[in-house]
Formats: sequence, structure tokens, C-alpha cells
Amino acid sequence: MGLSPYVSAFFSSFYRFAAFVFLRVLPVRFAKFALPTLYVVSLLSSWLATPSSSIKADPVKSEKQGSSPEPSKPTRALTSIIWSWPSSSKSVRFANFTINTLLLLAAAEFLLHPFLDPATDVVFTRVGAVYPDSVKIVVRYPEANATENAIKVLWRQNKGKADLGAGWIDGPILSLTEEHDWVGTVKLGTLWPSTEYEYILASLNKTILPYPSKPISFRTFPDPRLASGSHFRFVASSCVMPNFPYLPLQGRRIRGFDLLASYLWPTQKEKMGPIEAAINESLGPAPATTTPTAATSAAAEFMIFLGDFIYADVPFYYGDDKEAYRRLYRRNYASDSFRKVYERLQSSLTPHQIVNNFQGLGNDSTPPFPNASDAFHLYNADGNYDSTQKDQYYFDFRYGDVAFFVMDTRRYRSDVFNDDLTTRTMLGDQQLAALHDWLGKVNTTATFKFIVSSVPFTDLWGHDAQTDAWPGYASEKASLLKAMHSVPNVIVLSGDRHEFAAIEFNGDEHDNGVLEFSTSPMSMFYVPFVRTLKRVSENTVKRVKTELVKIADTEEVDVVTTEYEIPQENVIRYIATGNYKWSAFEVDTRDLDKPTLNLEVMIDGSLAYQLKIAGKPVKLYQSTALAAFVPQSFSKLIHKMGMRPSKWF
Repeated sequence: MGLSPYVSAFFSSFYRFAAFVFLRVLPVRFAKFALPTLYVVSLLSSWLATPSSSIKADPVKSEKQGSSPEPSKPTRALTSIIWSWPSSSKSVRFANFTINTLLLLAAAEFLLHPFLDPATDVVFTRVGAVYPDSVKIVVRYPEANATENAIKVLWRQNKGKADLGAGWIDGPILSLTEEHDWVGTVKLGTLWPSTEYEYILASLNKTILPYPSKPISFRTFPDPRLASGSHFRFVASSCVMPNFPYLPLQGRRIRGFDLLASYLWPTQKEKMGPIEAAINESLGPAPATTTPTAATSAAAEFMIFLGDFIYADVPFYYGDDKEAYRRLYRRNYASDSFRKVYERLQSSLTPHQIVNNFQGLGNDSTPPFPNASDAFHLYNADGNYDSTQKDQYYFDFRYGDVAFFVMDTRRYRSDVFNDDLTTRTMLGDQQLAALHDWLGKVNTTATFKFIVSSVPFTDLWGHDAQTDAWPGYASEKASLLKAMHSVPNVIVLSGDRHEFAAIEFNGDEHDNGVLEFSTSPMSMFYVPFVRTLKRVSENTVKRVKTELVKIADTEEVDVVTTEYEIPQENVIRYIATGNYKWSAFEVDTRDLDKPTLNLEVMIDGSLAYQLKIAGKPVKLYQSTALAAFVPQSFSKLIHKMGMRPSKWF
């Protein structure tokens, strides 16, 4: 007696559904065991099942002839293939077998692609940290049959087509080695603020190398000592996995970066339908207005990547091995999708990609931190801004009168499950002190202050965010939030949750408000149907409302004071759907009395949300010393001429 065809159809259909979820919806780690098992079970059940054409029909009632058995007709081929229905047709059985086998091969390709394509030959260069008078340049240039390779950077001011014949200036030399995976970072100095430059790569004898095929351009940042205001854009997002949602044989494709390139440089515009009508809102006294599109906005100056640049353990943990981590970084830089962005846009990349929910405990020997840190250091950290302390991954930087502090939320965090709540730390003493010191310095020297956290600052997300994000470190968060409320125009940027949310933090009556914008993924999964973000927090803060009330039958007026409570945290906007998300921030402080911040949230290539924020005017502290306005590049130049500007100013 054969197995019921319903059983066979169930196992095969369930296998196909599971494969679809793994490849297109959620690349869960247990699929590496579940899918092969389901494939074998569906194959055996199909082999043991009774074909549908051999099943006898139940008797049916005929209007003319009464009851009589009517033989069932063979299931239509298409229906049988769609629902994996067993069939006596060899072609149908072969089609079902082929579909199921191809799904298993697709899952294997997706799972094993870093091994199948280790990208050992990838060549790339990108601009890292940009200063008013210098820039960091990251290069990977492997040399065949060698262990070392020396490359020179040649540079010049970019004056456009009018000066294409201008000679190249000798820059720093990169000493690339096989030991360091052929990656190196150098700093190019003696530059002028707010100036366009370009560079190429050459051998030591100045022979131009074939890559890059055309010069890489960059623009130095404005001098922060000049309080003239700023107007620029930057992009923020997190979480990237190549070729997810999966497409066959597209292992290096990162769709989110394709869409981002089209957004930033509209000549490459790709048409995609809107996911919903864009919501347009405003905060502060300024009315909501339509934010300009990418074509009319200020130029994008840089991108802040908020974490999960690689996934070391999704969909498979490739091991606590130095080469395993390096391979994942090479894979991303080998992507033509990402190359469209990093060759044209400066990037700062936060430390987050170790293993899921990693706690460093302040111990650099905690596995797998040493090997994960090695790859991050080579490919990303060396190109970031210098920290105030040696060998640290947290840092701060300025763009004109706008300040940024990028936190390291993994290396120093204590054990959230065993340590006492009051003593837990996410940042560690040294980093926390540096952040408080930074808040004090930028209070009156910067208009907008952005604090970058790779995990959400808000308490409103549930599930593992209650332990992996800032809610698990409530005491440290409370002290930090209190300091933020004392500084105007503080904005937290975060990622990690694979959703977008705009959060408002309310303090005491006269405190400054704090906002958080959490954006992810850049190119990865989102979780359908399940929502874990609460709209308001349980904690509240007090407010006092004063009203003038006229006393009945008199001309007197009484002052009535009412005390009420509002949530300490509340959601301004929440968008969960979308595999490709980023936030673009346009900062405009040219009118120091009316600083504004325009937010555009792009989801799956379409505008989903706009928000205009009216910042508080900040009376910026300006140095009265003339030397403060002399560019460092000019100072270095006259030093070389034997002059001492310190005697003049």
C-alpha cells in the first residue's frame, strides 16, 4: 500500500515554502540542516506515494443514471507541479524533482558563495576619513607571485575639464603585504578646506596603474573654525548581505547599493513604484514643506554605515578564523553594486560585525573578537577618523559647524545577563568619558550634534532589543540621556533592527528635546507581519500647563497651573517593511538663527517619509585669535619656508 499523495504533497510543498523563506524572506541559520532534511523527506514521500491517476474515485450521484463510480481524471500537469501532487506522468514527476533539486542547489549556492567566490583578486580604493586639510585613502592591490607590493598615490586639485593636463603631485607610498591581505591606508595631507581633489594609483616609477581607470575625486571638508554655516547631505543606514533577497548566480550583487547610487546620482535613475504615499511632517515651529529631491538638494558628502557591514554568522557561521572574516569583507568590496558608491562617496563604517549580539566585556581576547577585529581594522577602521585614544574604534569628526560622535557599542559592553543593572556598561569608562567630554565641547561650538550608535537607543523595541540594545544598559543610558537633554539639537542615529523608526525623547520642562532615527537594512531582510515596536514608553515625564481663567461674574483673572504627564519616549513614525532602506539628512545652517534638518527616508528605491526639523539657534563660540582662521595647510607651507607664524598671530 502506497503512501497517501496528500502526505507527499504536504512535505514537498512545505519544503518549497521553507526554501522560499530562506532565499527571499529570512535567511535563518537552522535552514542549513532543515532544507536538506526536508528535501530528502519530500523525495522519499514522493517515491512512496500512490500516483493520483491510480486513486479510485468515490461514487457520485448521476441525475439520469443514479449512483455509479466515476473514475477520476489525471490531475492537470500544472496543478500537479504547483502543489507537488504525485502523478503517473513521468514528465510531471521529473518537473517536480527538478524544481525541488534546483531549490536545494540555490540554497547551497547562497550558503556557500563566500567559499565559491573568495574574491582574493579584488582591487579597490576608496576615500575614508575626510578632514579640512587631509584625507585618508584605502587601497587593496594584490600582486601575483609576491608577498609585497608598493604603490604610490598621485594627486592634484580637480579643476574640471579646463585643467586636465595638470601634472600629478607625488603623494604617500602604500606598502601592501600578503600578511595584511594586500590592504593599506595612507593619509594625504597639506590640502585646502572645501576644495575638490582627485587621485590615481601608480607604481614607484610613476607608471599609472590600470585601476582605477579614471581618477577618484573627493572634496575636503570646510574648516570648522569658520562660523559661516553649512549646507550638505549625508546618508545613514546599516545591515548588508550580498544577494539577498536571493537571485540565481548573482552572488556579488547588493541591490540596496544599486538603488542608493541611482538616488545619489540621478543619471543612473532606476524606476520603481512607490511602496506608499510619502508622509511629510515637521517638528518645531517651521511648517512642513516638500523636501527637495536628490537632483536639487545639496550634494551628498559622505555615508555613515551604522553596523553589520558583514554578517559573520548569517546564514552560516564560517568560523572563528582570520581568513573567514577577511573573505566576507573582500566579498562586499568586490561587489559592483557597492563599487558604484564607495568610489564616489566617502564612507565611515562603525564596528559592529563580530557575531550576533556580541559582548566584548572589555577584553580584546574574547573570541571571536581578535579575528573579527583584524579584518575590520584592515578594511574599515584604518580608513575611519582617528580616535582621541590609540587603538580605539570610537571617534568624532566635524563638518563645518556640525559635529558627529561615533560610538563603539560592542567592544566594552558588559554581560547583560549576569552583571548588576546599575554597574552594566555598553561603552566602558574611557569611551563614556570621551562622549561626555565631546558633548561639553560641542554644546556651544556646533549647531547640530549627531551621536551614532550601531544599536537603538530607544527602549521601545521589544524582543532581543531589550538586552542587545540600550534598554539592557538602563543606568548608563539614563545618565547619558540626561546629558543629551542639556545640549541643543542632539540627534541619535542607529540601525540594526531592520526597520525604520523616528523616536522623540522628552525630558523635563525646560530640557532640550532629543531625536533618534533608526534605519536599516541597507540591503537585507525585514520581518513581515511581526511588529515589536511600542508606540509610547511606560516611563513618563511631568509637564506643567499654566492658563489664565476668568473668574465668573468678576473682571478678575486667576492663574491655574495644571500638572500632567507625557511619555518619556514616543514614536513619530514607524515603517517596518522594505528590504532596502536608507535615510538622507540635509543639514542647512547657513542661517544660524534658523538651522534646519530635512530627512528623506527611502525604502525600496522610493520616497516613503519626509520630516523637516527646525533646530534651535546656537550662539557659536568663535575664537578671537587670528591664527584660528589660518588653514593648517597654509601654516605647514610657511613652516617649510623657514617662517614661524606663531610669532605673527
